[in-house]
Amino acid sequence: MNFKRLGTIGAIAIAGTILLSSCAANEGTPAETDAPESTLSGTIDGSGASSQGSAQEAWVAAFQTANPDVTINYDPAGSGAGREAFIAGGVDFAGTDSALKQEEIDGGFAGCVADSGYLQVPVYISPIAVIFNVEGVTDLNLDAATIGGIFKGTITSWDDPAIAALNDGVTLPSAPITAVHRSDDSGTTKNFTDFLNKVAPEIWDAPAADAFPYTVGEAAQGTSGVVDAVTNGTNTIGYADASKAAKLGVVAVKVGDEFVKPSAEGAAAVVAESPAGATASATDLSISIDRLTTDPTHYPVVLVSYIVTCLEFTDAEAAPNVKAFLSYITSDEGQQEAATSAGSAPLSAELSAKVAAAIATIK
Repeated sequence: MNFKRLGTIGAIAIAGTILLSSCAANEGTPAETDAPESTLSGTIDGSGASSQGSAQEAWVAAFQTANPDVTINYDPAGSGAGREAFIAGGVDFAGTDSALKQEEIDGGFAGCVADSGYLQVPVYISPIAVIFNVEGVTDLNLDAATIGGIFKGTITSWDDPAIAALNDGVTLPSAPITAVHRSDDSGTTKNFTDFLNKVAPEIWDAPAADAFPYTVGEAAQGTSGVVDAVTNGTNTIGYADASKAAKLGVVAVKVGDEFVKPSAEGAAAVVAESPAGATASATDLSISIDRLTTDPTHYPVVLVSYIVTCLEFTDAEAAPNVKAFLSYITSDEGQQEAATSAGSAPLSAELSAKVAAAIATIK
């Protein structure tokens, strides 16, 4: 196994996480006999968004079945860790729920040929669920201001009047709230805090950020850490990619005059009507999500997760495998695989065409 450039995240971390699923994928059902034989071989390494975890496992398994001489390692270490590893040349690609900052772009990427540019394309669109585990409560309505107050620590009891006013007929316990947030730099956190800052700035006065901005509540590592803390705690609330909500309660968030639960359809709808991001170009397809929509067919607490990689690699052997893998995961087949395994929203036809054109420029 080739862990050629794993300095910043550690070969052991990758070997101990996704390598198991990578090896298992090579033992899966072989490609159909009439499919063309793959000529690809080698190893590529990725790291980043834990929100992509379930989708990446499915993508890796399917791709390695079709290309048995390729090994793909993906470490769901978090968006911030993935971007740092890619910038330093430690991995071939990064998964991130938070688009590259201009200063990250300006600093360059160690694994890319100097001045050759970079690729940033959306691969995974998913709602963020506000998850809860509250004794005796199965349904919960909250608006942005109340969510902000809970996670900022200004609303501390489940029977607070602000919560009760939104949940007529629900018996709320007189119990302290344990609000769980990410301890690591997280694109999920940045999207969640962007929603709160845009919709309820009078409450959530901190700008969107990968790092949770307030020193209140309980912190947990990664998506799985937040889900575990909410699941195993008492009267808890947190936020996570909706695919990981499992059997926890899911908040219906106020959009316009209605309360809306997360759905792939609602996520896709808001992304489709959102403008390009500040750094956007032909090969940077970042999106600035419209958090202020009042259309109840939209769900604005959504993340767009990207893959960031080189247009030209200093290690030329990585290029064909990265290009083929990204072409697969953003294809109709790959997007359907993610929808089935992780409940994500497939890329629209228009966005998919732009993504394909951008990936085609990898050389």
